[in-house]
Amino acid sequence: MGRPTVAVGSSSLSWRPDHGHGRHDDESWSYRRGTRAPAPADLPAGNPSPTASGPAGRVGSVFVKICGITNEEDGLLAVALGADAVGFVFAPSPRQISPKVAYDITRRLPPEVLTVGVFRDELPERVIDICDRAGVKAAQLHGHETPEVTQLVRKQVGFVIKAFAAGSDALDRADEHRADVLLIDSPTPGSGQMFDWTLVDGAPQDAKILLAGGLDPDNVALAIARVKPWGVDVSTGVEKSPGRKDAMKM
Repeated sequence: MGRPTVAVGSSSLSWRPDHGHGRHDDESWSYRRGTRAPAPADLPAGNPSPTASGPAGRVGSVFVKICGITNEEDGLLAVALGADAVGFVFAPSPRQISPKVAYDITRRLPPEVLTVGVFRDELPERVIDICDRAGVKAAQLHGHETPEVTQLVRKQVGFVIKAFAAGSDALDRADEHRADVLLIDSPTPGSGQMFDWTLVDGAPQDAKILLAGGLDPDNVALAIARVKPWGVDVSTGVEKSPGRKDAMKM
């Protein structure tokens, strides 16, 4: 597909907290560039997908986010296995948790891990307040937020992931949000359903793409090889029940 990617491993992304529970300015993140995830042409004959390597089964060198964390055990395990980021759902969901529970988890995580609060069509003031109380360093806006809302949240929280449904007309205007990362999910966001990966082509070509939607241990390597995203976001694909992660799948 020709999309440029940035290779980011768990040791390549650094977070430098400034003040409060994770507030930071635009210079607080640094990325070390590397090679893209391997495309099918790069692979040995007879090997249809990249070979997983590393303690977390990382494929190539892509950013890995484990979302839907609801308890300290799962959060610590995800980080120990090499996740670059963990997500906490504050929108209505079987995985929804309170800011207080999230804070009890985030304060025990290493400072280099990106902690993300997930919201859907929430008032920007509430997003900012919850991020502060939960101690998360980034906001993921998973609804129909306007570019103005995205920019306001980014100004206050410092790092924003804006989610779009694959194939949505809104992808044509994704640049207007000025988000740090664009997450592409299935047309039914949060459902854990796979979608036609060619729909990612509708996203801006220079954007950092975080691929979501039905990813699991059986298909994530192929997804990386075909889409060549900046990162992957996995939730239901590594669960044993809603809100409880499966250590073997992670």
